[in-house]
Amino acid sequence: MEKLIEKAKILIEAMPYIQTFRGKTFVIKYGGNAMIDENLKQGFAQDVVLLRFIGINPVIVHGGGPQIGRIMERMGKKPAFVSGQRVTDEETMDIVEMVLGGKVNKEIVNLISRAGGRAVGLTGKDGGLIQAKKLKMTRKSEETGETEIIDIGLVGEVTEIRPGALEALDAGGFVPVIAPVGVGAHGETYNINADLVAGAIAGALKAEKLILLTDQVGILDKDQNLIPSLNKKKVEGMLKAGTVSGGMLPKTKSCFDALEAGCTKVHIIDGRVPHALLLEIFTISGIGTEITL
Repeated sequence: MEKLIEKAKILIEAMPYIQTFRGKTFVIKYGGNAMIDENLKQGFAQDVVLLRFIGINPVIVHGGGPQIGRIMERMGKKPAFVSGQRVTDEETMDIVEMVLGGKVNKEIVNLISRAGGRAVGLTGKDGGLIQAKKLKMTRKSEETGETEIIDIGLVGEVTEIRPGALEALDAGGFVPVIAPVGVGAHGETYNINADLVAGAIAGALKAEKLILLTDQVGILDKDQNLIPSLNKKKVEGMLKAGTVSGGMLPKTKSCFDALEAGCTKVHIIDGRVPHALLLEIFTISGIGTEITL
């Protein structure tokens, strides 16, 4: 009986959040181990379907770095990264588009369908959803101290989100599942970091939440303790101090882009925790780091 009562308490705790978020849009960046472990994959799909059933509108943007890396290695190509961005030549771009827009995207759509939901897979090319241009990266030369341009190939940055296709899918009761492949002004294809795409889409949709599923518990302080809540100014301070670095850099940029464009709140959570979405959204304490302006 005590276990049953505990379940009732959990539902009561969730009730005000369900009331508050009904009709709101959540953009969820799906990546990391949550995309690899079979139990986590099924749990994620169940969470998404539940969100839709209670009136929340989830929009999924997925990564696929490990899957891309495995295919590249099978083809004799060694993955390379600069500041968290994958170096992408033409051959790598073909692999990225094949893996993300084909295999990974359709697997997620199928998972959601099997869990009782209705999902539709898209890339940024569909409906002109993700307009992009070549990403220009710079760094200071250790030898001369001058700024130099780094060419990392067909890597793009978002210039515009055209959400018409997403709005149509939402009206039809479908969950959009988006692969982060963008299209340039002349029809060229760009590989774009999924975190940055998720941030741009969250901003364009004025989402209530942007939720980034990662393989970390959230943002950590210098002593490696989880920081439950931060604002933009504090995160900027951590960036300058080097406390936040590496693969977390595009995630923090994604957070800033979303918040500045009108997204209410961003969450960075540990996707390795079963049902991480529900624990973060519907409990008082949450499990990760939330960021606000």
